[in-house]
Amino acid sequence: MGELDGKVAIVTGAGRLRGIGRATALALAGLGCDVVVTGSGRDPATFPEDERRVGWRDVHSVAEEVTAMGRRALPLVVDVTSAAQVQQMVDRTLERLQRVDILVNNAAFARGPDRVPMLELDEDVFRRVLDVKVVGTFLCTRAVAKVLVSQGQGGRIVNLSSTAGKRGYLNTSAYCAANAAVQLFTQAVAKELAPYQITVNTVCPGTTETARNDTLGRGERWQQAIAAIPLGRVGTDTEMGNIIALLCTNACSYITGQSINVNGGAVTEL
Repeated sequence: MGELDGKVAIVTGAGRLRGIGRATALALAGLGCDVVVTGSGRDPATFPEDERRVGWRDVHSVAEEVTAMGRRALPLVVDVTSAAQVQQMVDRTLERLQRVDILVNNAAFARGPDRVPMLELDEDVFRRVLDVKVVGTFLCTRAVAKVLVSQGQGGRIVNLSSTAGKRGYLNTSAYCAANAAVQLFTQAVAKELAPYQITVNTVCPGTTETARNDTLGRGERWQQAIAAIPLGRVGTDTEMGNIIALLCTNACSYITGQSINVNGGAVTEL
């Protein structure tokens, strides 16, 4: 028996082979959760080599992994910046799985065109970074929280931010702004939902071995990132997924409104 048997979780941004979303979906399934696996519907032509090599099928592959663990899975392509699509995601979840207990807001804008000096940053790119990370987190939280309140059995919401939301970094103005916003959003919403026994927390990863960070390469820039981490290594997607899943268990039922660093000691600001 798993601690989360009978619970249903929605995890956004969960279609990558090497990613925090997939690791979270599998960690929750391992605890007994049925999982709604969502992604943006990436073009297979953009898949990294390791995904192409194994015939990866984005959210459908993750859903198959969840099913292989003996849990129910629902793969969905969702644009989290669209209120209509987010509501459809929730409606389909209730139709197929009958309830929602956990939301993990992991969707984010792909790293790349936003990592330029602010003076060169395109306005549309800046807006898109905030739309996906901040507006997407808001829309998903609002839609799921309404269900959690109506169910009257509490719930868990975990948002993904970054240590870049606590400390500014060169050429990351949009990313830093978006992740800082998620942390303050978490604090405010945690207070609003606490009377309903719904906890809201944020996990703030540092540098993590995921496909998202492939643009850094694994050479000199990667080694420089490692050199700044007291534990002497980057984090893994599995480690992040396990922390997120832990926040959804009874062991963490008295934790809410927090932004928790998971970065090997690289950043210790609260």
